[in-house]
Amino acid sequence: MDLWQCPVVVTGAASGLGAETARHLAEAGARVTAIDIDAVRVSQVGEAIEGLAIPCDISDTMAAEAAFQKAREAHGPARILVNCVGLAHSQRILGDDGPMPLDHFRRLVEVNLISTFNMMRLAAGDMAKLPPLANGERGLIIFTASISAYEGQSGEAAYAASKGGVVSMILPAAREPGTYGIRVVGIAPGLFGTATLFAMERNLDSRLVHAIPFPHRFGDPSEFAMLVIHVIQNVMINGTVMRLDGGYHR
Repeated sequence: MDLWQCPVVVTGAASGLGAETARHLAEAGARVTAIDIDAVRVSQVGEAIEGLAIPCDISDTMAAEAAFQKAREAHGPARILVNCVGLAHSQRILGDDGPMPLDHFRRLVEVNLISTFNMMRLAAGDMAKLPPLANGERGLIIFTASISAYEGQSGEAAYAASKGGVVSMILPAAREPGTYGIRVVGIAPGLFGTATLFAMERNLDSRLVHAIPFPHRFGDPSEFAMLVIHVIQNVMINGTVMRLDGGYHR
């Protein structure tokens, strides 16, 4: 898919993976709408990439629909959605103060899984109405999963469950919109130097880096963004989750 003047929506775009992805897409010529709950930082990203910035809590159904409407009015219906929203909260099921409050689990599922599905259905609804490109493609939806979906650690039961739901959704999601020429792809990052990692791993040390076969460092958000660009350009990538972790297994 040619990114020049292509309408793109990036959620979770105020920092980390989302912000870097928005920058790469804008540099490639896309018309980017950056969405994030952090109004100040998403506005800064929008200004830096000369795109549209929309402060929005995408777990709020009405707010998400309104954000898509604004993006549609400004740039036209999006052909690409990159969903980078992720809430991380490390907490044991049974801690010193007793069982984990159920609302903490519910909030992670709401943000990481339900809002992902919501953004997908809104984007797919617009994409299905677009004229097909020369190769028959109408759109692409990229989810951000996590290696915790496969190898969640102590304190990550809620987070792993929410990201595991995202992983499980990708293949059936690709089968349905595929009839319209819409691809659905997941990327599962490993240890990347983002706020999400710092929220999950409170005591970062060299043991984590040395557990990565190669390279022996945290991932850089630009490496995630480069994979997004490749997925956009390679139409055969569909219905799968791509691990981006340097071979890291915990």
